[in-house]
Amino acid sequence: MNLRYIAFTLIAAGAISLFGCGGNEGPANNGNTGTANANSANTPKSNSANAVAVTTPTPDQVTNNAPTLTPVYKAYCAAVVKKDEPAIRKFYTADTLADFEKTMKEENIRSLSDFVKDDKITNEVCEVANERIKGEKAVGKVKTLAYPNGYDVLFVKENGDWKMSNLDPTKSF
Repeated sequence: MNLRYIAFTLIAAGAISLFGCGGNEGPANNGNTGTANANSANTPKSNSANAVAVTTPTPDQVTNNAPTLTPVYKAYCAAVVKKDEPAIRKFYTADTLADFEKTMKEENIRSLSDFVKDDKITNEVCEVANERIKGEKAVGKVKTLAYPNGYDVLFVKENGDWKMSNLDPTKSF
């Protein structure tokens, strides 16, 4: 019985010491009614990199109103709104048109105006900002109803006119 008593006492003492060293419940109330120190170890840290938090992307700052590309894109929007097929074609590079026609054939789409309708292009939301020009290439952030925060589009000078390309601006500029 002596051995059982010693084993029980050791287990009880170990458990008490483990529970006694449990979590930190904060500093004892010493009569201070002020708020807790924001830098104390007991203050939860905010997790700014929360992988599941819902965040709204911050729109890019406008560095310029795209003085070179805006007239081109405004004319393009007007052509799309009118569904003026020949005019729409004037605003794309030759290789982009060839790529579009291949895709249109595969998807059985008959007109370029039908092909671009998912961009929800209107005259009301038709703008370019933050143009950057390097020689015969330029990039501008295009905004439409479908893309209110905008997306970068590569413009290429072809036969003296700025035209839109479907090439990735991050790789082609």
